[in-house]
Amino acid sequence: MVVTNVVESVIEPIGLVSFSDGGRGVIFLIVLILFAILLDFSFKRFLLKWVHHLVRKTKMQLDDVMARCGVFSRIAHLVPGVLVYFALPLINFNDSINGYIQAAVIIYLLLMGLLTISAFLESISITLQRKKGYEHIPVRGFIQVVQIILFIGGFICCIATIMGKSPLFLLGSFGAFTAIIMLIFKDSILGLVAGVQLSANRMLNLGDWLEMPKYGADGDVIDISLTTVKVQNWDKTITTIPSYALISDSFKNWKGMSESGGRRIKRAIYIDMTSIKFLDDQMIEKFRKMEILKQYVEKNVVELENYNKDHNISDSPINGRKLTNIGTFRAYLVAYLKNNPMINQDMTFIVRQLAPTSEGLPLEVYVFCKDKVWANYEAIQSDIFDHTLASVGEFDLRVFQNPTGSDFKKL
Repeated sequence: MVVTNVVESVIEPIGLVSFSDGGRGVIFLIVLILFAILLDFSFKRFLLKWVHHLVRKTKMQLDDVMARCGVFSRIAHLVPGVLVYFALPLINFNDSINGYIQAAVIIYLLLMGLLTISAFLESISITLQRKKGYEHIPVRGFIQVVQIILFIGGFICCIATIMGKSPLFLLGSFGAFTAIIMLIFKDSILGLVAGVQLSANRMLNLGDWLEMPKYGADGDVIDISLTTVKVQNWDKTITTIPSYALISDSFKNWKGMSESGGRRIKRAIYIDMTSIKFLDDQMIEKFRKMEILKQYVEKNVVELENYNKDHNISDSPINGRKLTNIGTFRAYLVAYLKNNPMINQDMTFIVRQLAPTSEGLPLEVYVFCKDKVWANYEAIQSDIFDHTLASVGEFDLRVFQNPTGSDFKKL
C-alpha cells in the first residue's frame, strides 16, 4: 500500500478527493494496471530483444521457430497478469467486486496460457516436419487435435470461472450441449476422424502424389491439417480438399509407383489391318540381315518348315504355318525393348495385340520404365514410340490414321 499512500499524500491535501477504503482500492487498482502495462511494454521492448538475440546464437532449431511463432512474446504477456493476480488481495473492495476482478484476471491468464501453449505446439509441428523421418507424417493434424482439446478445456474452465462453479460440474452437464458442439465443430470432428483413419491406415502422407479428379487435384500433398488436405498441382495451383472427402470418396495415390521399381508405360499404336500379310522369301532374307531379328527369323523359319513338312502341307500359306509381318514386328518390339537399358526387365513386360477396332489393330506396349521422374519418363516413352512408328514401314505395315486434308488433295 506504499504507492497508494504516496498518491493520497499528493492528492488529498488539494481537496479534490476524500479517500475511503473503496477509493484507496480504486487508486491501487489503477496504479496496478498501469504498472502491469508498463511492465508488459518493457518486456516487449527490451527483454524480448535480448531473448531473440540469444536464440539466434544457439544451434537449436526449436527456439528459432518458437521465436517466430510468438511463444516468448506471449510468455511476456503472462508475467503482468500473474503480478496482478497476486496483488489483488491488497485491494480494499468488497468480496463481490474482488471476485469479479479475480475472475477476469483468471480468464486472461487462461486465454493467454492457451495461446502460449498453442504457439509452442505449432513450433513443435514446424520443427518435426523439417526433421528427417517426419516429413511424411501428418504431424500438424495431430497437433491440431491437441490444440482443439486444449481450447475446449480452456473454454469450459472460463465458463466455470464466470459461473463460480467447478469445471467438473460443467463436465457433468456437458451432455446437454453435445448436439450444439457437434453442429459447430462438425467439420473439425469429421476431419479428426478422417485424419485418424488416414494416418492409421497410412493412406496418405506428406509428399505423396494424389489424384482426385472430382476436386481437380493432381499433384503433391503439401499439407495435411485437421480439416483440409492441400495439394499443389503440377501447374503450381493449390487445391484444398476436405479431409473427410478422402474417406467418403475415392482417390488415387501414386505412392506405390514411387516406391516400386518402375513407372508403367502403357500405350498402343493402331495398325491398318489391310497392310497385314504373310512374309515372302524376299522379306525373310531382309529380316535375316537385321541383327536384332536374325535369331528369331532363323529359329521360326526352321520350325515352321519342319512342321509343314511333317504334316505334308503344300506351299500355300493358308494350308500351313508361315511368318507374318505383324508377328515379326511384334517380335522386333520385344527384342528392341529387351535391349533398352531403361526398361525394367523384372517387372511386367508385355507386347500384345488387343481386340481389333474400327480404327485398326491395336498393338500395345505394356512395360515399366526404371526412371520415375516425370520429365525423364516422358522422354524415354517418346523415344520408344518415335522408333516404333518409324520402324512400322520396314515391315510393310501402315499405321491407321483418319484421312486429312493432304489425303483428299492427293485424291
